Amino acid sequence: MQQKKSIGFGFRGWILIIVCFFGFMMFQVFTNYPLNILADFYGGAQRVAMLLTIGTFIGVVLQIIISAFIGKFKSIKGITAIVGLIGLICCIGVATIPFTSLGLWSAAYLICNITVTMYALFFLSILAGQWFPRRKGTVMGIATIAYPVFNGVIGLFANVAMAPLATGGTPAVLKAFLPFLILALIGYVLFVVFIKDYPEQVGAYRDNDRSITPEVANAMMQQEIENKRTTVWHTGHIFATRDFWFAAVTCGLLLMGAVGTMTQSNAIISAFPELNYAVIMIVIAICGAVGSWLLGVLDTKFGTKKSMIIATCLMILSGIFGVIAVKTGVGALTVISLILVAMFMGASSNYTVSVAAQYWRREDFSSVFACVNPIANIFNALAPTVVATIMYQGGAVNVQGVFIFLGIAGIIGTILMIIFSKDHVRKVDDKYRTAAGKKLDDELAQRL
Repeated sequence: MQQKKSIGFGFRGWILIIVCFFGFMMFQVFTNYPLNILADFYGGAQRVAMLLTIGTFIGVVLQIIISAFIGKFKSIKGITAIVGLIGLICCIGVATIPFTSLGLWSAAYLICNITVTMYALFFLSILAGQWFPRRKGTVMGIATIAYPVFNGVIGLFANVAMAPLATGGTPAVLKAFLPFLILALIGYVLFVVFIKDYPEQVGAYRDNDRSITPEVANAMMQQEIENKRTTVWHTGHIFATRDFWFAAVTCGLLLMGAVGTMTQSNAIISAFPELNYAVIMIVIAICGAVGSWLLGVLDTKFGTKKSMIIATCLMILSGIFGVIAVKTGVGALTVISLILVAMFMGASSNYTVSVAAQYWRREDFSSVFACVNPIANIFNALAPTVVATIMYQGGAVNVQGVFIFLGIAGIIGTILMIIFSKDHVRKVDDKYRTAAGKKLDDELAQRL
């Protein structure tokens, strides 16, 4: 008997979206907040940035190692729960360990970077792709709204943290972090209680598509689990495919442009005295939330490649508006530039999931994503240092250099995605499957 198809996400689907939203919030707040706002109290921005970079690179290495055998994991949820719990404990440490215990705080912050990155950007993203293989763009577009929203909200809580300094006290760090800790805990509890590796394990449906019977859905799930164990897309094959690099580098450039620019948003806005930082960051957060959702919808409707090209064009436009703003001294143009950056900021994390889910088979998604994501995160790790180096070269504040960088990165990303070929991906897939003695079914062709 045919079931009714639903256009919604379903109860548990929405729970997964909320879990991802709070996971991305953990990453945004507990890795970036200490660097952007509290670095002076923890040994300086250079020291904190070094810890951030080291932690991110360790996470990248772990992801690449895991990619070699991720299809053999019995439960992604199990390892996600363990990593998420460690990350949550470290987030508490980052918020509560006093300034005087610099060594202990540094250890907590370093481990926090590794585990929160793995929890939110890696394992939760894999689960999102397994639950919504066709609608991942819209789902991640909603979840990644967390990036622009909390990027704007952080500044408000920074004022709470810094208020005691006016009377000779020390920053109220825990008070500033507490709302985010509560949200992180809620997200983790929802994950543990409601989410499994696959929707069929809790009576739900892939993509919330109820047009098939539960029996057929379960049979498809079992077949996918078995196929993942024998995927032809192992790490060597993935890294040898040109289109993988076109997509992964573009994802990385989008992340670098968004993250790097936003870490210097205060300095950029301060270059135009007529602008109010707090107000502008709220405007940027709102516009960024809309952009995240919109690019996610475009991803689902028109395909990841076209959506990524739109995002890289937004990056080019942000660079153009920014350069004109510096040349003319018109602050409003800078605001437009930063709004454009915020619009692709959330989507920049979305695309690592989308490109792996759309252009490779469902059985190969985990393996491909486990390679795309760490490559993109290398750019993410370098972003604050690269943009800061450009901005402060020669001892002067070079705001124009940041916007020029955005424009160039956008042009490179656009070119790479134009030459990205889904047909070539399928051709390589056919070659590997033929060599492995697997059937050349139409599953991939139907999605492409």
